[in-house]
Amino acid sequence: MAKIIDGKAVSAAVKEEVAAEAAKLKDEHGLKVGLAVVIVGSDPASRVYVNNKKKACEAVGFRSTEYALDENTTQEQLLDLVNVLNNDKAVNGILVQLPLPKHIDEKAVINAISPEKDVDAFHPVNVGRIMIGDYAFLPCTPAGVMRLIESTGVDITGKQCVVIGRSNIVGKPQAMLLLQKNGTVTVCHSRTKNLKEICLTADILVVAIGKAKFVTGDMIKEGAVVIDVGMDRDENGKLCGDVDFESAEKVAGYITPVPGGVGPMTIAMLMKNTLTAAKQQSGIE
Repeated sequence: MAKIIDGKAVSAAVKEEVAAEAAKLKDEHGLKVGLAVVIVGSDPASRVYVNNKKKACEAVGFRSTEYALDENTTQEQLLDLVNVLNNDKAVNGILVQLPLPKHIDEKAVINAISPEKDVDAFHPVNVGRIMIGDYAFLPCTPAGVMRLIESTGVDITGKQCVVIGRSNIVGKPQAMLLLQKNGTVTVCHSRTKNLKEICLTADILVVAIGKAKFVTGDMIKEGAVVIDVGMDRDENGKLCGDVDFESAEKVAGYITPVPGGVGPMTIAMLMKNTLTAAKQQSGIE
């Protein structure tokens, strides 16, 4: 039976580190870290995420400012707000909650955020820096995955790493981070042939495809580290991941549950990115 990787415990440790550093910044430099969160419209899932981010800011001692815009907000109005936040010295990190309403070009909005305040690490400048291994921020979910793998004590060097999913938010940056830690990385996707055979080679398997219980125990190498990034609903409407936990747990060495695995890490790493941004903008090492 696999050991459960407790994302709640690991994320709590990250937040404790961030809170201690934030308090030190305030005491020694009079700097209170600030995150601006912009939400357009009333998507229920987005509202939950934004509320969770505000709670996390409170927990680590950050100033959190929310800008809740009407769903009829124009792209120009949103870009104007981003520009104001880019120039506001009290704002260290800017997060525009995705998805945006269909009439707004997400790419234009992401590109408008100053790379120094892009705590989601979605701006092309930050994406490029991840590619060459010279980065300030990492996308929050892949960074959280790396921290979870680290918590197992498994050394990535020389391991066969398989990432299922090639999104710009998780799959691609995840592959880069594993590569930078000297893993041998294969990226699989909807057109991959012999997926099961490839998965069975993985010492470390990261699954991020958005299909409930897609990866089953017979696709997993015995003793592998299995990280499930998925957040789905099963046939009974119950929250589950992209991995069939019940069958996978019998084969894997380590496994993340859903919920309670990768999810808590994403917000913890967002806090870490915002702290890094504040330190860089203030010239503090």
